[in-house]
Amino acid sequence: MGYQEAKKEGCRLSRKVQIVICGGGAAGLELARRLGARFGRRHHDIILVEKNRTHIWKPLLHEVAAGSLDANLDEVGYRSHGYLWGYRFFQGAVEGVDREAREVIVAPLLDEDGTELVGAHRIRYDYLVLAVGAVTNDFGIPGVREHCLLLDDRAQADRFRGKLLNQCLRVSRAMTENPAADEHVCIAVVGGGATGVELAAELYNSAAALRHYGLETFDENRLKVTLIEAGPRILPALPERLAEAAQAELEALGVRVLTSVRVTRIDPDAIVTRSGERIRAELKLWAAGVRGEDILHGIGGLETNPGFQIVVRPTLQTTRDERIFAIGDCCSFLPPGAERPVPPRAQAAHQMASAVYRNLLRTLKGKPLRPFVYRDHGSLVSLSRFSTVGSLMGNLIGGRMAIEGRLARFVYKSLYRMHLLAIHGWLRGLGLMLIGRVNTIVRPRLKLH
Repeated sequence: MGYQEAKKEGCRLSRKVQIVICGGGAAGLELARRLGARFGRRHHDIILVEKNRTHIWKPLLHEVAAGSLDANLDEVGYRSHGYLWGYRFFQGAVEGVDREAREVIVAPLLDEDGTELVGAHRIRYDYLVLAVGAVTNDFGIPGVREHCLLLDDRAQADRFRGKLLNQCLRVSRAMTENPAADEHVCIAVVGGGATGVELAAELYNSAAALRHYGLETFDENRLKVTLIEAGPRILPALPERLAEAAQAELEALGVRVLTSVRVTRIDPDAIVTRSGERIRAELKLWAAGVRGEDILHGIGGLETNPGFQIVVRPTLQTTRDERIFAIGDCCSFLPPGAERPVPPRAQAAHQMASAVYRNLLRTLKGKPLRPFVYRDHGSLVSLSRFSTVGSLMGNLIGGRMAIEGRLARFVYKSLYRMHLLAIHGWLRGLGLMLIGRVNTIVRPRLKLH
């Protein structure tokens, strides 16, 4: 080996081990924090690539959309978080993966007016973790993308809140000018899963508070919310009794719940069902399922399922490249003996992040990797301040324990507290919990700007 070749080989062997995590959601951010805290920057380089500047826990987006949560108080800035925990943050969207060169291809970063801030570039990796999450699945139904609002990120939640407040103002103004007018804000939510159900309830909570913020003639009676589910019942992840209890609570609030109803088309002013019914709505939210982003379809030659999710082995390594892992909603993992893949839930994202963290440590030590074991701890759905229902324990006790009321509400709130501990550590996490408690007392009940 010549001098130049030996020099290159020495540089290769002495360079830092570079672990790149694409996606700063619950799974990616937790993994970046844990790796950064473990390794620092001396011999390892932990890099988080994310298209947004800040993180907010996705299960909170329905509260942001309804205005009952100020996302500015709960979001996490990636740059400051990375500085604190020892990882580097690169803003940008993943465009591809060059497996032969071991490089992630990052799309150009554009300003709001289209000006290119950072050109397309590549980031090398020794190990890559894809955690880019999922997007709403429109199932190819005409008009969804053009006329429906989504809840995939904070920007979309903020957009829904803005349109909601505008419609409430319109109705309040009309009622002020003509008290006898029969004006309503008509909202249609497609999808009877957790997101759709929680948003429907949260809307009534927010509407009830608007009279205290200048809209004296507006209250929850001016809402007409329709929840549309294609399946035979809402909340299929919960036991039937709890789903029925949740539906009864929604109907008591005033929500019109339609089950076994399929949507065939979205018009600018209405949702059209298979039976031909036109459900008029000024605001239409689509929350009928998730799939992987289009960019994931065949990315880097990796195996994907029909929903554009990356298929992984029991170790959460991709089936075609052992140096690439996938976690969270963008991952398709079928446990041995199971009929369905692990569902896209926050608890699955947390468990996958922990499993890949341990497997990366074992990989760097030359030890064999351990298979991921998903433990279903149950599901909880919050109907705002009105009720909370769910099932706990899952396969930990060989069955499910149904819970409702205050206990369910306490456990539901604990899920977010566990997320705070996962991304901030114990000391800062506990401090943020205390701050959050103070904010609920001193801050306005609604975010109206």
